[in-house]
Amino acid sequence: QLQLVESGGGLVQPGGSLRLSCAASGFTLDYYAVGWFRQAPGKEREGVSCISIYGGRTNYADSVKGRFTISRDNAKNTVYLQMNSLKSEDTAIYYCAARRLDWPSLNGAAYDYWGQGTQVTVSS
Repeated sequence: QLQLVESGGGLVQPGGSLRLSCAASGFTLDYYAVGWFRQAPGKEREGVSCISIYGGRTNYADSVKGRFTISRDNAKNTVYLQMNSLKSEDTAIYYCAARRLDWPSLNGAAYDYWGQGTQVTVSS
């Protein structure tokens, strides 16, 4: 079974931090670029960050640049999204996705496999 499972979401106060994990099951991520996406209520899906197979190339949405960091540990078959200085505007369901090409993209249509999402809520 080809699965991506997100974890690490939860409730955090503004200014706080969370680290999301995206673990692959049934396949190995060392042939895939990976992206993080989010969707807030009433809003379109937004590409947040993405990373190439070996981590050499990363992209970030302007809204998270300087606050979020994407990384990967292929030995653990996992990609991470470290989220710092969280704002209420970051509240959304966060999804990870994988594509069998090295060049990362913030366009969700480029991705082949998707996780079920994890809820991030930033509120005081």
